[in-house]
Amino acid sequence: MNIKVVSVGKLKEKYLKSAIQEYSKRLSRYCKLSIVELSDEKTPDNASEKEELQIKQKEGQRILNNIKDNEYVIALDLKGKMISSEEMADMISDLGVRGNSNIVFLIGGSLGLSDEVLKRANYKLCFSKMTFPHQLFRVMLLEQIYRSYRIINGEPYHK
Repeated sequence: MNIKVVSVGKLKEKYLKSAIQEYSKRLSRYCKLSIVELSDEKTPDNASEKEELQIKQKEGQRILNNIKDNEYVIALDLKGKMISSEEMADMISDLGVRGNSNIVFLIGGSLGLSDEVLKRANYKLCFSKMTFPHQLFRVMLLEQIYRSYRIINGEPYHK
């Protein structure tokens, strides 16, 4: 299974980079993981709705340029479906069984994902109605992917 995380925004914090390295190492026994960091657009203070839309579209085009036709795309979106860790494990397992061995998770920038990106997504996933920094969210996503593989393989993992 190939898992790709496409994320808008560069990771600067050392402690988050360490956490991502740790989960990447843990995941290496279950899947081939790749992480694509895309530059974000600077959002001016008091940006108009039109400016925000243009920023999302620019970031969205960068995201779409990193998605292949044969990839199953899961967009992380506040309007997506909330599922449990067990349900996420079932989804990853089912995708593999059905021949979808290339899964891409998308994390948008501070303004979210463009409509074009959301239209391309095969599934929209919401972790919580709360807002998280997208840099921290990368760690949370990798942890849940790791937890999914532990569940799939019947291996113990704290609840």
